[in-house]
Amino acid sequence: MKRTGLINFIVIMTFIGFGCSKSFLDEEPLYLISSDNLYHSYSGFQAGVNGLYNEARRERAGVTNPSNACANQIMLGGTDMMYSNYSGAYDNLLREWGNLNQPQQSFYKSTWEWLYGMINAANIIVLRAANTDVEWTVAQKNEIIAQARFFRAWAYRHLTNLWGDVPLNLEEASGIYIHDWERAPVEEVWEQMEADLLFAEANLDLYPRNDGRLAKGAATHYLAELYLTMGLYDLAIDKAKELIGSGVYALIENRYGKYAAEPGVVFMDMFRDGNSNRSEGNTETLWTFQYEYNVKGGDGPNIMRRTYLNAYANIVLNGKAPLLIDFEYGGRGLGRQSPTRFMLQLYEPADDRGSEFAWRWYYQINNPQGIPNGYVLGDTITLDTISAERVNNAFCPSTRKWDDGTPADNLLSNSTFNDQMYLRLAETYLILAEAQFKSGKTADAASNLNILRRRAHASEIDETSVTIDFILDERARELFCEEHRRYVLLRNHKWLERTRLHNSLTGPNIVERDTLLPIPQSVIDANLTIKMSQNPGY
Repeated sequence: MKRTGLINFIVIMTFIGFGCSKSFLDEEPLYLISSDNLYHSYSGFQAGVNGLYNEARRERAGVTNPSNACANQIMLGGTDMMYSNYSGAYDNLLREWGNLNQPQQSFYKSTWEWLYGMINAANIIVLRAANTDVEWTVAQKNEIIAQARFFRAWAYRHLTNLWGDVPLNLEEASGIYIHDWERAPVEEVWEQMEADLLFAEANLDLYPRNDGRLAKGAATHYLAELYLTMGLYDLAIDKAKELIGSGVYALIENRYGKYAAEPGVVFMDMFRDGNSNRSEGNTETLWTFQYEYNVKGGDGPNIMRRTYLNAYANIVLNGKAPLLIDFEYGGRGLGRQSPTRFMLQLYEPADDRGSEFAWRWYYQINNPQGIPNGYVLGDTITLDTISAERVNNAFCPSTRKWDDGTPADNLLSNSTFNDQMYLRLAETYLILAEAQFKSGKTADAASNLNILRRRAHASEIDETSVTIDFILDERARELFCEEHRRYVLLRNHKWLERTRLHNSLTGPNIVERDTLLPIPQSVIDANLTIKMSQNPGY
């Protein structure tokens, strides 16, 4: 779903609610788009919903601008499988914690405002859909509300995982901050998320209308995950099985798409540009983020490559820089977040998910002016999988899931423009296996894990191998740099334990209080009539 040039403007104006006093203007210019003049037609509501899609894509953009730290670093980094391999304000936070993890941290303020702005935009759509003057069918109305409620639940999913108890607001607000917010117990927020996702599941299309559009399967997936988080394992199993058995989606089992004739592995085809969407043959994707190069409103800003591809151009051997930024090497990377040594050593030799098609294990010298002594052009530089985590390590391997360099671009830009899977059916299998294990159905869990392992040509396991740690390892092998690893570890009360065990830089610095982030000080200060409580330890 490519964005129109108006979407960013619509979103901003929807969020702030045009709270200016009428005394500033004698008349209101007709070209201004506000919630008051937008939501009077089906097309107006569609434009508002498009704004929500744009806001969701911000998860893979910079926190405050397109070129800085990626918003999802707090969701993926500082864990057992990923560390901060960069010296930057937000990267240092995920490595050092301590005094950097405090209520004045601007990263938290920006994230909070982004998510609550999105919730407010969704609330406006839901509430104004009650306007009886809008000419639309019941199905059209419910489809609009379903998307808005999905995004509201999606935003609260992030908020509860990051902060625990958070304000539950279902009303239209004139701005991001409310002066009498009270934190609702996380269980109450979960109940609202469940209601929203059930409505979305019942009213979204079975098949996505076009690439990037939400369909029923995404809501079903998040319901399965929510029930797992709530400890309702039977319901989680039922929802996961419902989605897997729906016949709408299927794991990719064979080479396909525009690169099928090239050397590669089944697992990686779906991450290649031109293969990510359902219309391109990807039956596994539940939700794909859409981007477009050099199109107004379609320019990202997606910085997954910049954040997670290593800074190979910084490699120095014998005083020489042997590697130039190249389209064939995935474009420009900064390696802000890199895999831990533990992550790099998780794969069996035959596992396709750990193959050279899935990871950058080496590069070939391509700089004629930077050939080190003892090397020739084209020689291989093998990266480091043995050393412990260290900062600014250009020799650290990186995933190839986000490789993208647009030849028309100069390869130095911050954004990338390839459509990207955001949610896929393989994770539904892993949710199912976790719920089955936790409900004592260990053999069933092993069976579902083996479905993914067979595809990857990893050895099969029996039920004696299945533990929660094995499931977490398997999630890392399958979903590295896709899953919100922090959330998964916290759900299983494993973040502290496994990060301390497997991340030599972050592990020594984290304590129990860090399992929940501090409520931003700006939120505390904005509560003028009711004192908002802070999380323990801050």
